[in-house]
Amino acid sequence: MAFVEKFVTTRSGLRFPYIEQGDAAGTPVIFLHGVTDSHRSWELVFPYLSPSLRAIAMTQRGHGEASKPDAGYSSSDLAGDIAEVMDALEIPAAVIVGHSMGSFAAQRFAIEYPDRVAGLVLVGSFATCADNEGVKQFVAEAIEGLTDPIPAEFAAEFQASTVAKPISDEFFAQAVAESLKAPARVWQAACRSMIETDHRPLLDRIKARTLLIWGERDAYFSIDEQERLLAGIEGSWLEIYEGIGHAPHWEEPERTAAEIENFVNSLAEDRSSAATGN
Repeated sequence: MAFVEKFVTTRSGLRFPYIEQGDAAGTPVIFLHGVTDSHRSWELVFPYLSPSLRAIAMTQRGHGEASKPDAGYSSSDLAGDIAEVMDALEIPAAVIVGHSMGSFAAQRFAIEYPDRVAGLVLVGSFATCADNEGVKQFVAEAIEGLTDPIPAEFAAEFQASTVAKPISDEFFAQAVAESLKAPARVWQAACRSMIETDHRPLLDRIKARTLLIWGERDAYFSIDEQERLLAGIEGSWLEIYEGIGHAPHWEEPERTAAEIENFVNSLAEDRSSAATGN
């Protein structure tokens, strides 16, 4: 399926690429990618989504063809971008779906803009990397020393580390190409933010219904991270994908799409029951 890339410029003057499909009057579902990815990260999932949903995948600052400011890569900055993109697209509230870094931004958005979150889906997520020694070592040894241009071999090794199950050569090459669009300073700033920021004391502010999706062969975030999110976000629940790595939406796109769609439908059923008092 070919997607038409659109662009929106927010009131802060930043330009964000995005793709959109489905009914413009349907439930808005906004998809956020992981570090060094782009909106193209969700292209395998979109064909399996119902056209009744208004599905939008945006590229976050510093990534892909988005604006690349010198600063502003904290989860709070990324959350502010989501709000401004929603404003520009005239979306009052949406279901927010985030993978990895995108899930961190999604958490922060739910913390800072609770009235704008109809539901939350966190894929390959975590509450902080502050005590994740594996991630900290990887950032210290591999990320901090990066210079431009990013070596294609390094980007390929990084993307390969996110999957446990083979994906198509074409999609993998695309993912590597997108990673090469993020300058070294963005790789570094985004990773530092996830280490320096701790959402654990703030998770109880997330009031939206929350679904966690996690691959049990995730090389970056363990089941302990998922248990921490479950304990911190009231009423959240976890779907575990056996034999899958850090990118369930790449390795099992059809299942991921079905999981998200069922979640969105359950939110609508809850609203209907509340309206009728049942």
